[in-house]
Amino acid sequence: MLTSNPTEGTPQSVMDNSAKLFRIYNHYRVVVGLILVGSLFFFTQPQVNQFQHLFLFEIGSICYLALNIFIAFLLLAGLKPSIEHVLFSMIIDVLILNGLLYSSTGTSSGIANLIIISVAAGNILLYGKPGVFLAALSALCTLSIAIYMVIQHNREPSEIVQSGILGIIYFAAAFILQNISRRISASEKLAQLRAKNIAELEMLNHQIIQRMQTGIIVTDEFGDLRMMNHAASLLLEPSSDAVQPTPTTLPIELKQRLDHWRLEPQVRTEPFKSQSSRTQVQANFTRLDKDQGHDILIFLEDTSKVAQQAQQMKLASLGRLTAGIAHEIRNPLGAISHATQLLSESVNLDPGDKKMTDIILRHANRMNGIIENVLQLSRRKQPDQQILELNTWLQEFIDDYLASGGIEADITFKPESENAYIRFDSSQLEQVLTNLIDNGLRYSKQKTGKSTITLEVGSTTNTDKSFINIIDQGPGISSDNIVHVFEPFFTTNSSGTGLGLYLSREICEANQAHLDYINDSETNSCFRITFAHYKKRT
Repeated sequence: MLTSNPTEGTPQSVMDNSAKLFRIYNHYRVVVGLILVGSLFFFTQPQVNQFQHLFLFEIGSICYLALNIFIAFLLLAGLKPSIEHVLFSMIIDVLILNGLLYSSTGTSSGIANLIIISVAAGNILLYGKPGVFLAALSALCTLSIAIYMVIQHNREPSEIVQSGILGIIYFAAAFILQNISRRISASEKLAQLRAKNIAELEMLNHQIIQRMQTGIIVTDEFGDLRMMNHAASLLLEPSSDAVQPTPTTLPIELKQRLDHWRLEPQVRTEPFKSQSSRTQVQANFTRLDKDQGHDILIFLEDTSKVAQQAQQMKLASLGRLTAGIAHEIRNPLGAISHATQLLSESVNLDPGDKKMTDIILRHANRMNGIIENVLQLSRRKQPDQQILELNTWLQEFIDDYLASGGIEADITFKPESENAYIRFDSSQLEQVLTNLIDNGLRYSKQKTGKSTITLEVGSTTNTDKSFINIIDQGPGISSDNIVHVFEPFFTTNSSGTGLGLYLSREICEANQAHLDYINDSETNSCFRITFAHYKKRT
């Protein structure tokens, strides 16, 4: 029995395909209508005599053509046929063709072939029971025409058999095409499901790649970018509030390492720093084979994180070492210092011996200072980072430094024109700045006789990474010593321990900042602290 809603349970994809096929089928009906109408002008008298009702055939042919032309104009005007429209149109089609079958020569005419085509098309266009209903209607009409013609027009009973065969053909076409349509529909559903799964998987892969901490770049053989994830863009071009255009080529530093890897793929390239970032990046390369040519996959790693982990391991080892040497060295050193102080108070010492005791005491104090710095480095706790507004915090620090230092110093402060936010442990930042300012004031006084220093706050070009420049008026650092200035125990001051700058850099690295010496001809000596983006957590 035909359901009340033919579209119930019909997949949307099948309905869309039926609408497209219905347009094609209607073009076919227009052509058939034109042929039927055109044939009216070429019938001979013997052919005319074979018609049951020529006038009815002429009227039916003209109506068939006019109806299909009208439907064609509706489709051209934008009508989107539903299943109900298709079913109604196919029923009218079958009824008109059976009317032409009756008015012509009966079941022996070629109109029966047109009915078979209509039934076949209907079972392709319609889904389920409507197609079977169309075959049953066609078989019933054809059989009724045959019986009527046998009774009223004394036709041969074989026409009833012939109409029965046509009915069987109608149902056979219906069931065969229904089965084929179901298979095609199932294949289409499977293809759509797989396409959906592939699209979801592609989206998932894209999200995973974009959220990875490792930078990923895909480039062609000529170095033109095909894809870059968010981590890679941060490592090469750190984010800023301004909208940055998407790069199309590799940065020059990365392009150089790509060219080097092509020549020697087995050799690991050296880390590099992009022009707008202080982050040191390690690039690794591999090829992606394609049907045509090769793409190159580049992995970018932030070596500061690896260095931070190595630093923690180093500090742990240093802590175990200093725990042992504290007892073995400080106790004898304390005895030496105490004995030297007692010896220096003796009235029997001549000036030469007095000078020797001063040397012993001074170097004993220096050794004790080295041990204190090493213990401080090994015992340093994990940074307790907080967001600081650098201009405000630095002004308060300068006021506290001048108030508690007990020295006369001239500190010039040049703040950033806008708010500069950083993420840093405030106590550790105070320790680093105190060390750098003490050094700067000391070297400025040695050269100029005045304790002067300048603190500048700014942002790196095209980024929102804040920095502090600590500029003194001292003699600067020679080019030979620049590469060693941050090494432990390296110093050019006979009274220094050589651990101040090393300790300051270690503290900055622990807070994901960078301490560098800026060799600028416009300044005598400048140390710069470049902070990580304040929204970036360690």
